[in-house]
Parts: sequence; C-alpha cells; structure tokens
Amino acid sequence: MRHLLQALCVLLLVSISAQGAEVRVYAAASLRTVLDEINPGRGVGVYAASPALARQIIEGAPADVFISADTAWMDELEQRGLLKPGTRRNLVGNRLVLIAPAGSGLRIELGSGVDLLTALGGGRLAIGETTAVPAGRYAKAALQSLGQWQALAPHLAEQINVRAALALVARGEAPLGIVYASDAHAENSVEIVGIFPESSHPAIIYPAAMIAASTNLEAEAYLEFLHSEKAQAVFARYGFTTLK
Repeated sequence: MRHLLQALCVLLLVSISAQGAEVRVYAAASLRTVLDEINPGRGVGVYAASPALARQIIEGAPADVFISADTAWMDELEQRGLLKPGTRRNLVGNRLVLIAPAGSGLRIELGSGVDLLTALGGGRLAIGETTAVPAGRYAKAALQSLGQWQALAPHLAEQINVRAALALVARGEAPLGIVYASDAHAENSVEIVGIFPESSHPAIIYPAAMIAASTNLEAEAYLEFLHSEKAQAVFARYGFTTLK
C-alpha cells in the first residue's frame, strides 16, 4: 500500500511539473524576434535553421513544439512518426525580399531583365545555404526564375541561417542579401530594395506541430494561442503574412 501511495505521489508531481513547465519551442531562426515577444510566460525558444532543429529532434532533443520555415522539414518529422497526430497546422506565411544596408538609396525591380550581378558591384550576395536552409532554397528558386542564378552562383556568401545572412548585410559586409520580409522588419540597419514576385518561388509557409514524445500538457494550448487573433496580430506586426 505504501509503495502504491509513493507511486501515485510521483505521478502527481510529474503531472504538476508538466503542467507548470514552459513549452520548449524549437523554431526557425526567422521567428526569433516575434516569438521573443509572444513567448514570455508561455514558452522558451530554441532558434536555428529548420534543418538543424529537425535533426536535433530526430536525435531526441527535448522539444515540445516545432515550427519550421518550410513544409519539407515538417514532412520529414511527420514521416518518421515524430509529430503528435492532429496537431500540425500552417501558422503564418512570409515574403522574400532583397535587402541592402540602410541608406543605400537602391531600388531594384525584380522582374525579367534584372541585372543583380552589376548591382552587387563586385561584392557578394548574402543568402542562406541553398542546399539546406529554407530561405536559401527559396532564394535559389527565385533567382532561377528570374534567370539570375548562373551569373550569381559564384558570388554568393552562403550563411548557416537567414539571420546570419541578415547580419552580414547589416554590418555592411555584403552589399545585398536575400531574406524574409520579417527579417528586414526586425533590423534597422538594412532596408528592402526589392520584393521578389510570389510566383518566382514556392509559397513560404511556416507549419507548426507538437512533438509526439512531449509530455508537456501546455504544448497544445500554446499552439492554439499561436493561431489566435491576438498572436496572429503580433505576427502581422513583425512582417509575417496571415493565412486564410
């Protein structure tokens, strides 16, 4: 009887701990600024490139929620059975933009006939890694669509995530960069000099889901809050696009 009571006490303590614990949110680097506003009292953010986070979760990292900057890496976790069924939903969208250091005075129409190599002026184009990072893959697709990829491929400064590409331009170490509109919104040292046509790249969608191994009882409520009008208004204020 005593052992049974001890076991029940342990289970109660675990339940209380799970209810009171902040949600561990593994989120794409481009979400850092907006989630740093949303999360206090609700969750703790771990930010990196989506593929790096997905690989950590595959290896057993203690994530409660994963928010990817594209659907491919969420698909990977779902195919491995690592998502809690029924919790995956698309959260927000984004736009792909060309940036330069603030005060550059540049304005570039990103359509057919654009010459970005000349606009670089001998410098390099800051961009996420085009073989793995979602922002880099979107950027490569856009450059291919505009007929600019072959000319620019030898002049890239590929970075580990989109925020690293943003920082390179903000420091003046690259004359141009390709990032999300929300990243440009978050950094006063850069300005948007062009917006890529939405038709030039796959739709930029951020799916969010709960991790199957999570025992945090607040994780589903956290996800529901992210989809609420209140949270969606915060996303919109930081340059993300809301989804219908």
